[in-house]
Amino acid sequence: MDKAKILIVDDESEFVSEMQARLESCNYRVAVAGNRQVAQEMVSRERPDLVVLGTIGLRGDAFVFHRWLRRSSHCRDIPLIVVDAPPETHLLKGWKRHEGMQLESEDYVRRPISPTALLSAIENLRERLTRRIKVLVVDDHTVVRQGIHALLSLQRDMQVVGEAGDGREALQKLPHLQPDVVLMDIVMPGMGGLETTAEISKRYGGVKVLMVSQYDEEENVARSRKVGAFGFIPKKSASTELLLAGIRAAYRGEHLEKVAA
Repeated sequence: MDKAKILIVDDESEFVSEMQARLESCNYRVAVAGNRQVAQEMVSRERPDLVVLGTIGLRGDAFVFHRWLRRSSHCRDIPLIVVDAPPETHLLKGWKRHEGMQLESEDYVRRPISPTALLSAIENLRERLTRRIKVLVVDDHTVVRQGIHALLSLQRDMQVVGEAGDGREALQKLPHLQPDVVLMDIVMPGMGGLETTAEISKRYGGVKVLMVSQYDEEENVARSRKVGAFGFIPKKSASTELLLAGIRAAYRGEHLEKVAA
């Protein structure tokens, strides 16, 4: 992954210099802002890939910058890690209780924290945000595949890596595509979804199968579970939110109960 540009917003020189040196040693590009006004100008001008927000100015300034960042249409999607003040100075520079309840950040840590530990938090966050769920769509209806493909292409955390019109084609493509989740119809010409799911469970244990079918009889639901599917969503009740939630749950290894039609 390309090394990102990190903006450190903090007015404590020792913390900033140590963190900057640690990041640059790992080939990150680093910018520094010591107060809220400079930070806002740099975010607007340079569009960093991630912001590390420490302590700046008086107590409350960090919250004001955080709120500006999350309310600005051009930069609200920039990932943010908040580094709160240590216990001994928290009453002077730390986040207030009501500010913490309004916190909108991808991660929150408190000093003391070593540069190495903070670097690890940054890299874990970047990996989490850039890692997309690879999905293979298996359905004999082209229009259905195209509709699902269009929906998933709008999701920042998902990627359709391929399509298949039946189970045999899906099994042929699996070794090359290496999907995380397979959306599987049940009734298809040639090799059907239940037989295909059983083969995937036997040969590719790390791949999660989520059944999406109009044939939602209890027998099919039970057989899907028996052959290793992580969930069953009837097509007639497969809302956008439900399908996306099901994919994310299956990716995490969570079993999704059959949704009522």
